[in-house]
Amino acid sequence: MKSKAVFYHAGCPVCISAEQGITAALDKQRFEVEVVHLGEDSSRLSDAENAGVKSVPALVIEGQAYHINHGADLSALK
Repeated sequence: MKSKAVFYHAGCPVCISAEQGITAALDKQRFEVEVVHLGEDSSRLSDAENAGVKSVPALVIEGQAYHINHGADLSALK
């Protein structure tokens, strides 16, 4: 069974670069990757917050949030 990985971003150049690197690096045999563009789908902000995301870009794997770089605070996306 694959683990779920969710990559949250806001569409900025830092986020797009991180998305490309992360999605290429994750083992597709082990992870099902969902990419969530919070700038286009603000209804998912609460999902990101509940997962522990404080800023984007961020990757959540098995309930653990990993902040990759500091592109934008979630509060700036509301």
